[in-house]
Amino acid sequence: MHHEPTLRVRLLRGLGAATAAVTLAGGLTACGGAEATGTATASSGKVTVGAESNGAARPTELSVPVVESLRARLPEAVRERGELVVGVGALPAGFPPLAYLGTDQKTLTGAEPDLGRLVAAALGLKPVVKNSTWENLFVGIDSGKVDVAFTNVTVTEERKKKYEFASYRQDNLAFEVLKDSPWNFDGDYRNLAGRTVAVSSGTNQEKILLEWQKKLQAEGKDLTVKYFPDTNSVFLALSGKKIDINFAPNPSIAYHVTQTANGSTPTRNAGAFSGAGESLQGLIAATAKKDSGLAEPVAAAINHLIENGQYEKLLAAWNLSNEAVKTSEVNPPGLPLSNS
Repeated sequence: MHHEPTLRVRLLRGLGAATAAVTLAGGLTACGGAEATGTATASSGKVTVGAESNGAARPTELSVPVVESLRARLPEAVRERGELVVGVGALPAGFPPLAYLGTDQKTLTGAEPDLGRLVAAALGLKPVVKNSTWENLFVGIDSGKVDVAFTNVTVTEERKKKYEFASYRQDNLAFEVLKDSPWNFDGDYRNLAGRTVAVSSGTNQEKILLEWQKKLQAEGKDLTVKYFPDTNSVFLALSGKKIDINFAPNPSIAYHVTQTANGSTPTRNAGAFSGAGESLQGLIAATAKKDSGLAEPVAAAINHLIENGQYEKLLAAWNLSNEAVKTSEVNPPGLPLSNS
């Protein structure tokens, strides 16, 4: 089994089993969904990130002037067209905080389309955001209907056979605890000894957690692994102190932390770990058709946003600062072919 669906299911299961089932079942929906509000035009240079986010982000207007030297590096056909068709695979149910339908029921909001809008603004292009199912996103790239996808795609060596990448976020798992808990992961699995941890069955994080459990048992210690039918059950167990820790994709935990902030049992992020495991930092990347000539200028635009602070403000708005990269790389090392 290739790693790609595993990563997708890992994210979706972290965001809710019901959402996962609906999203994966929606694979035959046509690529569609036009750009709505909360956007940028090539001429305005203004992008509002976190628009219509339903409390998941702090709406922030960013100024992103066109950088002519970056625009000049675009493929001529894209530059002359004046548009960047940004693909997002969030139909039908979305996956907050990365990509989902906003509170006005028409704006595609989330950290992913927002970054696409920022990149388009820096390149002097009008962003045209097309929302589709995960499967049809890649059909859109393959057919040329989508220029570049911003939709939580992990770089893998398998995908490099067909696509080129510009990395923009770390692919991390995270540990969620009650806000008043003193526990932190601190990068060491031995800190899990004696704790009760919830994890979703059949996911990448379960595989990692069970490996840690074996290591602890070999050292004469242990951790208790608990499974629940859905994320709501996990959250009830955490708030009721039936478990100590929820181990899930970092974006889903970042979102849940914002949702609990004003409640009676607020939670916090207690540390992150690479979704690729100990040997490699997994990376999320903008994805274009191989040899399209888009990965290089997109990476340059992301690096411009990093240098000028807009990238940092985008991640902070969406509570994803702990997934920041120092630089965008073209075709960085991906998950190996043997990683399944």
